[in-house]
Amino acid sequence: MNNSINLFSPYQLGDLELPNRIVMAPLTRQRAGQGNVPRELNATHYAQRASAGLIIAEATQVSPQGQGYPNTPGIHSPEQVAGWKLVTDAVHQQGGRIFLQLWHVGRISHPDLQPNGELPIAPSAIKPEGQALTFAGLKPFVTPRALETTEIPVIVEQYRQAAANALAAGFDGVEIHAANGYLIDQFLRDGTNQRTDEYGGSIENRVRFLREIVEAVTSVWDSKRVGVRLSPSGTFNDMRDSNPLETFGYTAQVLSQFDLAYLHLIESADADIRHGGTAVPTDYLRERYTGTLIVCGGYTAEKGNAVLANQQADLIAFGTLFIANPDLPRRLALNAPLNQPIPESFYGGGEKGYTDYPFWSPANEPAVSL
Repeated sequence: MNNSINLFSPYQLGDLELPNRIVMAPLTRQRAGQGNVPRELNATHYAQRASAGLIIAEATQVSPQGQGYPNTPGIHSPEQVAGWKLVTDAVHQQGGRIFLQLWHVGRISHPDLQPNGELPIAPSAIKPEGQALTFAGLKPFVTPRALETTEIPVIVEQYRQAAANALAAGFDGVEIHAANGYLIDQFLRDGTNQRTDEYGGSIENRVRFLREIVEAVTSVWDSKRVGVRLSPSGTFNDMRDSNPLETFGYTAQVLSQFDLAYLHLIESADADIRHGGTAVPTDYLRERYTGTLIVCGGYTAEKGNAVLANQQADLIAFGTLFIANPDLPRRLALNAPLNQPIPESFYGGGEKGYTDYPFWSPANEPAVSL
C-alpha cells in the first residue's frame, strides 16, 4: 500500500502530465447537431470539465454505419472534424487534456439509423434482445447481417481514418471502444461471435479484429496516445461469453504487447451478475496487463483513493458524478457537497442538464453558476 498516492496525485501518462488521477469517463449524451456534428454547446460542456486529469470524450462513430442512437457525434466527415476542433480548442484553452473514443455499434442499431435503411452488421447474424432507440422512438432490434470476411478490412480502415481525423481535430489521443456490447466486443465474445473464418472460434481468432484495429490506430498515433476500453463482466446489450476469464485475460495480454497509453476497465456491477454475468476481477487483469490501468464503475472519492493506495489501478474514471459536477476534482478535494444528477436530462436536449449544473462556490450555498 502507498498512502501517498491518491486522486490528487499527478500522473505521467506517456508524455502527458496529468495534474490528478481523476478521469472523466466517456458519456453518450445525444447532443450532436445536424449531421452528427459537435457544436458550441458540446465545447462548453467539455471545457467546463477541463480540470479532470483526462477527459475521454463520448463514443463517436467511425462511419455512418457505426451509428446506433440519434444525435451521437461522428468523426468521419470534414464537418465533424471541424466541430470536434471547437471542443478540443475549448478544452485546451482551459488547460485540459482530451481523448476521443472511437465507436462502431455493430448490431446495436436499426435500419432506421443505417445508410439506405440497410441491416446493421455484426460478426454473426444473432439478434440481440431489447430495443433500439430510433428517431421514431424505441423499436425491436433486428437480426443483423453477418460481415463477409472481405468486409472486415474495410471497417479496420474506418478506424484508422477516424484516428487520423481525431488527430486533425486536435485531440490528445484516442480510446478504442471495445466494451458494452458494441462491434469489437461482439467479436471478442463467443456468445455473439460464431464465425468459422479467421475471426471466429478460438480466442486468438476472436481477438484478431481488435488486434488489427489497434495496429491500424497506432499506425496514426504513437501507441502511448492510444487506449482501449473493455467490459469483461458486462451483460449490457445482451452480451455473454462461455469463459470470460480466459477471453479477457488473453485480450489483456495481447494489449500489453502494444505499449498503450492505458487499458480502461468497466468493472462488474450488480446488474451484470443478476443478468448472468461472471465477475472478472480487476486484480486478475492487472496481473496480465502491464501498463496503466483505468477503472470505472460507481466510484466514490473514498473508494478511488483506496484503490489507488493499494495500487490496484492507476487512474479512476467517474461518469455520472461528472455529468452533475463540472468542477468534480475541486469538489472532491474540498469534500464539498455534490450536485445531484438529473437522469431525465442525460440523453438528448440542450443546455438543461448539460451545461447548467452549477460550480461550487463556498460563499454561497447551495452552489451557484460561475
